[in-house]
Amino acid sequence: MNEGDARVPHWARQRERGSFALMKLTAFGLRRLGRRPMTPVLYLIVLYFFVFGRRARRNVRQYQDYLAAWSGRRELRPRLRSVFGQFMAFGDSLLDRLEVWRGSLPLSEVQLHDPSGMCARLLKSAHGGRGEILIGTHLGNLDVCRALAELGEQVPLNVLVHTKHVAHFNRLQNAAGDHQLRLLQVSEMDAALMLELSQRLDQGEWLAIAGDRVPLHDGRRVAVDFLGHPAQFPQGPWLLAGLLRCPVNLMCCLKIDGRYQIHLEPFIDAPEWERSQREALIKSWVQRYANRLAQWCLLAPQQWFNFHAYWQSSDLSQSSGETDAHPRRAAP
Repeated sequence: MNEGDARVPHWARQRERGSFALMKLTAFGLRRLGRRPMTPVLYLIVLYFFVFGRRARRNVRQYQDYLAAWSGRRELRPRLRSVFGQFMAFGDSLLDRLEVWRGSLPLSEVQLHDPSGMCARLLKSAHGGRGEILIGTHLGNLDVCRALAELGEQVPLNVLVHTKHVAHFNRLQNAAGDHQLRLLQVSEMDAALMLELSQRLDQGEWLAIAGDRVPLHDGRRVAVDFLGHPAQFPQGPWLLAGLLRCPVNLMCCLKIDGRYQIHLEPFIDAPEWERSQREALIKSWVQRYANRLAQWCLLAPQQWFNFHAYWQSSDLSQSSGETDAHPRRAAP
């Protein structure tokens, strides 16, 4: 999203159209009734957001259009069914998330793709080794990756999130029955925060942070190519890795054929830089991350859960009063 366009609110400022109350109701119902009776409620919630989320529908179409053009797969071009399908996939992931918080989605139901042996490093951390950084994404269901803690004999996994959303997540987790997830508020990377994170790594704890959301008050961002168009990505995760001199790994969790698959990949062994090279080096890392993210999108095209305006685009009006249609595609 173009920061200079004042007509479109940042994703973190956009009004959550009654979402927390609906999610809390879903969490309560799931705990009391189970998943099957809550399925009709899920459909109603998703339908509500689909009908009234005009901007979100437009952004989903833009993503599907860009993915289809970038990949050359015409079957991925946006249609009414595919746009609604992406909303439904998000609703399904919400129920899965609540089940994860309740502890009812065990590791045995999750398939791991770990060709580099990262799980062995988790075990090493549990016995005195130093922790590492996991860069996640809002493609798929990041919460399912909590199952990784079981591999390392309950190695603490600290999830770094933006201040605005911590209270909502904590309340939802408590409603779902989970009181163990460790969320750390990250508003800015000051000396106190860096010291705390360094100590956690030294204690064998791991840090997880999303690499595809630009925070509200952090001006450190970089534009790279994503699905054939310039998009803004945060520099924060990569600055964090360089300052902590900590190995960086990529993490993505996709639901394929009804089963979650966690993909773990090493990314940077020893992030460090000369001061004059920092900006260029970080941009190269972010571009590599965006390239890998694009490839993952093809594995589960409808599990892209960034519903806000993501790309810088001069030909797509960002005004809420404009038509929903992208100039190169018909509105559903």
